[in-house]
Amino acid sequence: MDGVLVDSEAYICQAGINMFAEKGYPVTAEDFLPFTGMGENRYLGGVAEKHKIPFELEKDKARTYEIYADLARGKLSPLDGVHDFIDKCRKRGLKMAVASSADPVKVNINLEEIGLEKKLFQAVVTGLDIEHKKPAPDIFLKAAKLMGADPERCLVVEDAISGVAAGKAAGARVLALTTSFSPDDLSGADWITSTLATAGDEVLEW
Repeated sequence: MDGVLVDSEAYICQAGINMFAEKGYPVTAEDFLPFTGMGENRYLGGVAEKHKIPFELEKDKARTYEIYADLARGKLSPLDGVHDFIDKCRKRGLKMAVASSADPVKVNINLEEIGLEKKLFQAVVTGLDIEHKKPAPDIFLKAAKLMGADPERCLVVEDAISGVAAGKAAGARVLALTTSFSPDDLSGADWITSTLATAGDEVLEW
């Protein structure tokens, strides 16, 4: 979802910075980068661990999402090509799922803000639905199972290094978008492009 359907990274990062600041600990955006795409448990917990900040997972995560909602409301837009790509998939009769390491509260905010109804998707899997987060393949394996699809017949669209690794570990083909990392960082993907607007038909024709 993040970095694929919508670019919300700046807002969740700022929310994390603000949350830690409220606790009396200054952190920077660069502190969060190694944990991008791993879900908020690790996104926030990794920074807390790095700086030895006392961390109450559920309380601090809930506060971060409260700040995120205030920061992001009315400011999120779909990334280039999102609606056209989804329409293309629908016209081909392809099943679709959202598989996000974020909690449901963030998934719901983002989908609503960019005008995508949940009924467009055969499955919506969030970070609370799985035990092992990316780069483990669990989230994509669960999404495929809920859709009744063979993972090897699935296309995973990702923007994060951990997500590309998770998609490949699931046995899927992977389209990587360079919205968060460089092409070199995402070299494990089958296809690499800037956004869904520039993805060629070959990503759906195999």
